[in-house]
Amino acid sequence: MTIELQATTTPTGFEVHDSIEQRHLHVGTSGPVSLDPTDTDEFPFPVDTSSPIETAELRFDQHYAVTLHDSTGQAAANFDVGETATLEDGTQFVGLSAPIKLYFRIDSAGTIDIGLTSVRISLEEETTVQLGARSPHDRPVGTITTPPDIESMAEAVSMLPSALKTTSPERTWPTLRGHPPLIELGDSFDVPSEIDPPDSDVTLTVPPTYRSLYQAAPLAFFLGGTIRLGREPTLETPRFERSLTDRGGFSNEVASLLKRFFLLDCLARTEGIFQYDLLERSVLERTLPFDLETIYDEPLSARLEQYLSVPYERLEPHVPRWPLTAHVPDESEGIEVVPFVVNELGIVRESRGRSPTSVPQPNTGGAQLVRSATEYRSSSSIRSESAFVVPDVTDESVEHAWFGDSVPQKASKATIEAYRSQLDRDARNESIEILLVCNDVRMIDEHDLLDETYGNRDQLPFEIHSEFGVETDQFASLLTDGGYDFLHYIGHATEDGIRCPDGDLDVRTLESVDLGVFFLNACRSYEQGLALTRLGAFGGVGTYSDVVNEDAVEAGETIARLLNRGFPLRGALEIAQENTALGDQYLIVGDGSADIAQSDGGAPGVVELDPCPDGEYGFSVRTYSTKEYKLGTASASNLECVADRHLSPGVTPSSFVDGESIQEYLTWTELPILIDDGLHWNDGIGPAILE
Repeated sequence: MTIELQATTTPTGFEVHDSIEQRHLHVGTSGPVSLDPTDTDEFPFPVDTSSPIETAELRFDQHYAVTLHDSTGQAAANFDVGETATLEDGTQFVGLSAPIKLYFRIDSAGTIDIGLTSVRISLEEETTVQLGARSPHDRPVGTITTPPDIESMAEAVSMLPSALKTTSPERTWPTLRGHPPLIELGDSFDVPSEIDPPDSDVTLTVPPTYRSLYQAAPLAFFLGGTIRLGREPTLETPRFERSLTDRGGFSNEVASLLKRFFLLDCLARTEGIFQYDLLERSVLERTLPFDLETIYDEPLSARLEQYLSVPYERLEPHVPRWPLTAHVPDESEGIEVVPFVVNELGIVRESRGRSPTSVPQPNTGGAQLVRSATEYRSSSSIRSESAFVVPDVTDESVEHAWFGDSVPQKASKATIEAYRSQLDRDARNESIEILLVCNDVRMIDEHDLLDETYGNRDQLPFEIHSEFGVETDQFASLLTDGGYDFLHYIGHATEDGIRCPDGDLDVRTLESVDLGVFFLNACRSYEQGLALTRLGAFGGVGTYSDVVNEDAVEAGETIARLLNRGFPLRGALEIAQENTALGDQYLIVGDGSADIAQSDGGAPGVVELDPCPDGEYGFSVRTYSTKEYKLGTASASNLECVADRHLSPGVTPSSFVDGESIQEYLTWTELPILIDDGLHWNDGIGPAILE
């Protein structure tokens, strides 16, 4: 079972543990409880496990979005920080958007108090509350087999919308978009019986090429549409026909349509089951040529027709920051990548680019320690600049994932094995297991910083294992049998191996690794990191040139702190590259959405403060998507004087806030802070950042 429940006595309550995704929650109760998993049919929502609990109180030491549902599951109200809600004497459901989705069936009167850093549900008397919990882990229901001919592959892609749980505007909620079925190449076409695409009156006609098919796949998935092959690319419904080539070419048009339809459905969904204020709606609604309440109930084809009446230039500034653009080769094998990209509603571009003008190198100053000094270099030739590539498009998403040959700059090096490994992951240890390996005594400073950084969150169980001077056989054993969730390596590397006291360990010689995420903070560690993802790791960070030790220490601490706070690899690397001496020689290999820990109270974010002469501050928040808070999540800062619930990932407009409110806010939040062009860590010290 994915979700495990365990009673606790100090304090009284229970733990909810997702053994696949390594997510943990503690719920406090008014007294000791016993747990007895029961049938989940009492819930109108999908849940993985359920149990009755005898209590008069439920306490959470983190802030989570709270929704009150009526007895049928219909959302009745959403609550913000500082509000107190009343529970009636009758059946109702309380939902909490935590790293593990929780629902409580409550049949008695009480109150819900939402604080800056807590949620408390108080009942008038001890009663039986029914708990329901759901994991964010989402597995495909099956695998479609297709021959490499374009006709069969188009039919396979048309099956991907079977993972949609609805074609209403609510499909913009991540939990209502399941993981599409996988696709693999084979000798004959086969679709498992459990894969059943929705009835659709939307058709996309695309040119009969692999490239066009892959680019159309995310849009077809989101619309629940069928793909047809033809020379004239069009989007067709019973109400309209629209060319897909008139506005900047096919790939640009399908990308902009996906963003257009997604954003406007996000606005329309605020009139549906979950009704709440949304920043993007408050800005755009008065300029729209249709009424959102009316359009919510319209059939899909009618909604799309109305959406096309809005100039995209008006919508573009308010589209959420897209998490992923995938550069997929124009080859038959690319079809196996498509379901993983579609799962994030990623934009697909062809793997085309240019040679870089130069390969980033460190400024050593002539005397600084470099993490791959001459004596540590292997005899293999250094990768030539001709093997590097800069994708033609590098600025439309948080991560640009390069699936083609060569080493990308301004992009990650994605591997399909990394995505597959995460689907195959089994239950792991209850604690998050972190391995620190330092193989150069001159770099001990980084280890000491990391030892204080990882696992400094009271609510999460971390186990830190430190190893020094690890020899090749021991290192190989740690990688293959250790079962670590994260490896942070400090030392030297070359294209041919990770440096150990007795020689180089070439990861490519191993049969497999049992490892989640990694950071190889060493020079020229790219090839070894790539090998880790080919052999079972989910993703990590490596380098393709030399790095100065001083810069590497700063990079190591920054990325460690961000990963520890629940940022995915793609977010952690972007923030580190923008705010430290970390150069472009660092890149992600594998899956950039991989992470090692859950975030507190919603999607992880960075607070941006701009001091003003009058004592006020310009205040905004930049949020990132994660496994449980995917594209379409609604996020807010919890600063009471700012209405900034927005679509995540995204950046809110700057609001002016008085200094006293900012000081109070920083006292209760531990989000990293960007102020005066510097990144600061708000480790419970609050207002000291402003001094």
